[in-house]
Amino acid sequence: MDQVYDVIVVGAGNAALSAAIAAKENCESVVVVEKAPEYFRGGNTYFTGGIIRFPFSGIEDIKALIPDMSETEENSVDVGSYSESQYYDDMMRVTNGLSDPELAQILVSQSFPTMKWLRGHGVRFVLSFGRQAFKDGDKYRFWGGLLVEAVGAGKGLSDQQFEVAQQMGINVRYSTQGVKLLQDDRGRVSGLQVLGPEGFEDIHGRSVVLAAGGFEANAEMRCRYLGPGWEMVKVRGIPYNTGDAIRMALDIGAQSHGHWSSCHAVAWDMNAPAFGDRTITELYQKHSYPFGLIVNLNGERFLDEGADFRNYTYVTYGRALLTQPQGLAFQIFDNKVRHLLRDEYWIPQATMFEANTLEDLAAHLDIDVEGLVNTVKEYNAAVQTDVTYNPTIKDGRGTVGLAVNKTNWAETIDTPPYLGWAVTTGISFTFGGVKINTRGQVVTNAQDPIPGLYAAGEMVGGLFYYNYPGGSGLSAGMVFGRLSGISAAQDAMLLKDV
Repeated sequence: MDQVYDVIVVGAGNAALSAAIAAKENCESVVVVEKAPEYFRGGNTYFTGGIIRFPFSGIEDIKALIPDMSETEENSVDVGSYSESQYYDDMMRVTNGLSDPELAQILVSQSFPTMKWLRGHGVRFVLSFGRQAFKDGDKYRFWGGLLVEAVGAGKGLSDQQFEVAQQMGINVRYSTQGVKLLQDDRGRVSGLQVLGPEGFEDIHGRSVVLAAGGFEANAEMRCRYLGPGWEMVKVRGIPYNTGDAIRMALDIGAQSHGHWSSCHAVAWDMNAPAFGDRTITELYQKHSYPFGLIVNLNGERFLDEGADFRNYTYVTYGRALLTQPQGLAFQIFDNKVRHLLRDEYWIPQATMFEANTLEDLAAHLDIDVEGLVNTVKEYNAAVQTDVTYNPTIKDGRGTVGLAVNKTNWAETIDTPPYLGWAVTTGISFTFGGVKINTRGQVVTNAQDPIPGLYAAGEMVGGLFYYNYPGGSGLSAGMVFGRLSGISAAQDAMLLKDV
């Protein structure tokens, strides 16, 4: 008889590998089924910055995750604190209060324990100096509740999780696409039909965890659910997240859930390739816009660049670019804030220009020259220069009298050289998916668990609506990956005992 695995995990990103690792701790046999070939493994995790959101009470919590932190490094930072209630409030604030309260509470309460769990398996983390910290006096201060990232960013997190899985004896089958879920006569999910290098095959298992991402790489589904124009956007990550696992679950009665007409998107380089580049990874993104201006081809501003910390606006602003002429925008800075720009701005592949006059900058970036010059002139005149500029806090240094005012970090643009980057919308992942309960079980419209079926990661609907707090995607993946892996393994072992 063919082997029957205790747990089959579909996908190989952060959520899937967290599920596989957790399952293997609680059962005997786990197999990971990955659609991508081995050289393209890692899912969307590979293309992230690797920053993870979790609550912490102070430096001792951070040292629990970074035990090799030096005394010099510890003395150079002021990490502050970020409570569970702050995390929960951020979740509800940016999702317009729509995030599923039970799932949000699990995310908030389990994110730090899950980080410690991964650290216990050898996954290493570091302070995120390059992306989330500014020097304030003699201390580096972190903003927006984010300060820890995986060593090696998203690629590093993925590689470390694969190493853990290999050490635990978890088999990964690459170039193997899930086609449909198998069910026994009683309706319990009993395995997965796949299409691999040798053709179609049935893989049998006592439990199946679906963690294969959203439908962001499926142009037809993007247009159908997100709306006209979305079929043409660039995909930040892998070309393999085409909604297969969501479809398989819906085909056997799973409840569709969440914000199907919304997604996570970012400001992405105008000339980036159609899908993610595994060398550049996340560096095509451009996220220092709070310290400058965003204009369209006409040289007009259309949003409040300083409404909040980047962590809480970049998703909605990434989508907003698509509403502008040709789906393009330009981030404009002057030399005063050059030192504040993130490392991603200086990659040689960036579509940028530097000029000594605004006219020259506009001409080279194909922005309407008169439009940009007038916009900057009006903006400069409206800046509240009597308010102290401070990039580490919401400083209240804004503008007055403009049609679109800037709320924080308003600095005059008057010191050459002037710098401009051309950006468009890059989609990261979709928010719509299937519904799970607090054990990670996929449920029907009647809220009944589908026996043997679990889900985690970006294909779980109900967490994010309209927006999300930066760093909570990876956090949710590992939290619900671990949860579903434990539940799937426990139920599989119970089944073996019957």
